[in-house]
Amino acid sequence: MAGTFRIGAHEVGDHTPCYVIAEIGHNHQGSVEKARELFREAKLAGAQAVKLQKRDNRGLYTRAAYDKPYDNENSFGATYGEHREFLEFGEKEYRELQAYAKELGVDFFSTAFDLASADFLHGLDVPAYKIASGDLKSTPLLKHVAAFGKPVIISTGGALIEDVQRAYDTIMPINPQLAILQCTAGYPAAFEELDLRVIGTYRDRFPNAVIGFSSHDNGIAMPVAAYMLGARIVEKHFTLNRAMKGTDHAFSLEPVGLRKMVRDLERTHKAMGNGVKKIYDSEKAPIIKMGKSLVIARDLPAGHVLGREDIVMKSPGGGIPPYELDKVLGHATLKPLHADDFLSFEVLSRNAELARS
Repeated sequence: MAGTFRIGAHEVGDHTPCYVIAEIGHNHQGSVEKARELFREAKLAGAQAVKLQKRDNRGLYTRAAYDKPYDNENSFGATYGEHREFLEFGEKEYRELQAYAKELGVDFFSTAFDLASADFLHGLDVPAYKIASGDLKSTPLLKHVAAFGKPVIISTGGALIEDVQRAYDTIMPINPQLAILQCTAGYPAAFEELDLRVIGTYRDRFPNAVIGFSSHDNGIAMPVAAYMLGARIVEKHFTLNRAMKGTDHAFSLEPVGLRKMVRDLERTHKAMGNGVKKIYDSEKAPIIKMGKSLVIARDLPAGHVLGREDIVMKSPGGGIPPYELDKVLGHATLKPLHADDFLSFEVLSRNAELARS
């Protein structure tokens, strides 16, 4: 039995459509207005959730990492710390965006990169928490976030199965609302490194969790393949323009791409059906047109005993189907029949009627 839980107004599990998270991260470039536009476009594309990333940069990085020069085309500051602080939203921005997401009717939460950020998000009462691949081994953070009692979504890039098992064993006793996303931490990830069959491995090994896919590849086809393999959450990086300044834009989807991906996932959910083979009304006319019936091959007199050479298969269907051939052979015609006449049990001797029953 696969796990299920609720994020905001959305139930997530095997029986539901795919839950799509538009991962905005810092693609807003430090602009609340741009973030609002990303939220709006994600909602229009059909995503159920939008997600940012929250860091307490001073507490998260060593002094050396924070003060390291960061001079490149994607930099928003002279040092890495300045760069990160430029992109970071505080409480004012988060509350404005939270209100806007509510207005749009889209779930809004964030990745917590540290304990202080987790507490910040808890203070906002976000409906779920994301844990990045780099924190899969950060068990104190996992325990802290699990204790909030909201769904926890973990990515598993750069990890072995024992690392995923450790995280599962850390979170589940505290909070069973867990989603595990197969992920490859390449940016972008090569197709031959996506390992989509791990989704099945996760479903078998962690049956009480919701399994999903965090897609860092270029394109929209792999999430559909992941859904067919059992992923019920898909997270995809999202931007307004792949040419924008920043490291994540190049492998992110633009609005038209996200819209197509969501469309394809919705179609796939509908197309899967319930596993029962059935006949739809839409099929009946085409099958009669394409199908075959048993037809008289040549003119026959009344009382003729039918042999194999007297009967051919021709379209359309709707008459006696070919699989009934053995039931009509050897029976006599009750009246003269002509070439291309549809054969029916009513024109055959009573023995054929008995054979049909």
